[in-house]
Amino acid sequence: MLFSKSEIQETVNMFMRYKLDVRAITMGVSLRDCCSTSGKESRRRIYDKLMKYCGRLARVGEDIETEFGVPIINKRIAVTPIALVAETSDEEDYTEWAKTLDKAAKELNIDFIGGFSALVHKGFTKGDRNLLRSIPEALATTDRVCSSVNLGTTKSGINMDAVKEMGEIILKTASLSADKSGLGCAKLVVFCNAPEDNPFMAGAFHGPGEGEAVLSVGVSGPGAVDAACKEYEGKPLDELADGIKKTAFKITRMGQLVGTEAAKRLGVQFGILDLSLAPTPAVGDSVARILEHMGLEAAGAPGTTAALAMLTDMVKKGGVMASTNVGGLSGAFIPVSEDEGMIAAVKNGAMSLEKLEAMTCVCSVGLDMIAVPGDTSASTLSGIIADEMAIGMVNNKTTAVRIIPVPGKKVGDRVEFGGLLGEAPVMAVNTFSCAGFINRGGRIPAPIHSFRN
Repeated sequence: MLFSKSEIQETVNMFMRYKLDVRAITMGVSLRDCCSTSGKESRRRIYDKLMKYCGRLARVGEDIETEFGVPIINKRIAVTPIALVAETSDEEDYTEWAKTLDKAAKELNIDFIGGFSALVHKGFTKGDRNLLRSIPEALATTDRVCSSVNLGTTKSGINMDAVKEMGEIILKTASLSADKSGLGCAKLVVFCNAPEDNPFMAGAFHGPGEGEAVLSVGVSGPGAVDAACKEYEGKPLDELADGIKKTAFKITRMGQLVGTEAAKRLGVQFGILDLSLAPTPAVGDSVARILEHMGLEAAGAPGTTAALAMLTDMVKKGGVMASTNVGGLSGAFIPVSEDEGMIAAVKNGAMSLEKLEAMTCVCSVGLDMIAVPGDTSASTLSGIIADEMAIGMVNNKTTAVRIIPVPGKKVGDRVEFGGLLGEAPVMAVNTFSCAGFINRGGRIPAPIHSFRN
């Protein structure tokens, strides 16, 4: 395939001026054959298998960065949900499994490892309950392990017993990492309709339907899409939409190239390419600023949800045009702490928690990296989770919550997480109680339109 000089220059500009990067290459590894009645033996099998399949992952990523000139920010691993693997063992505390994953990640020079997870959307098994009880301690005693729990699906409804329990677990996790402003919660996410092939943390795990080992890629290009918005300033929205779609196409082709080459060198199957606009705290790498350059005075103004809906849809359309392997989440993330434009919108009063919730109806995921007062009750956290799960269930889409009740902080305070996690202003939460609703437990049944057989 031949490229014109202008196309080559355009791609160079995306990297040099607009912060285009491959956010992550993620190796998914099945641990289903690592089960054992002995917890010690199971962990030994897990460690050995990760060394076997992922021993060259970081090096291959670095080689491709050098040869192709494409920044690869994170090298990550996703594994089979540990609740499924550890369940056959003779142990009830799964913290040691998390420590084994953490040890492997450090020795492999991997940034994060996801899969300290459970799928409880329709009920609990013994392993699920053990894992949930282990989450606070596991995240407090490890550095690179990420945890996720799927609480609902469109087909099964929402497990409200699990929703109630997760509110309590989030508070305990924050308490055990209070010396780091509740940082443990930044590694914990709850889902409705969790995808099995997501390369982004903290929600990545290697689903039961996946193969033995696959290499997936998460590409991010808010800066490049923002540049396209500026180019179409003042033009009708359909023309702007077309410009975003074309940019997403080009970004996806780059990700396809990197992912295919990485999978080939590692001798595994290429999984999926997730084209999600994932912002960073750096100026020029913000989804909120894209929305503003579409014509909003500030992210959160009336019209924000409509603008985000168009942005997400065009990103997906451009990606699907460019690759047959688009999957995961693919769209636009709207985290608070990881997006400098979103931080500014919260500080100036344009963005509220309720507006963010409305935006999650049309974005890729949900309420992400949101800091709230440390004295927020467990039932209120559960209520926020329940609302978000309902949006995902009814709209047949993935939604998630990654919320951080920061110990000792109140509304308006600032908390620093560092690195890609950025900083966050502590946001106000509706203080009217939902405890009577949450404490009912049980299950919210699946919506009528879920019955499609």
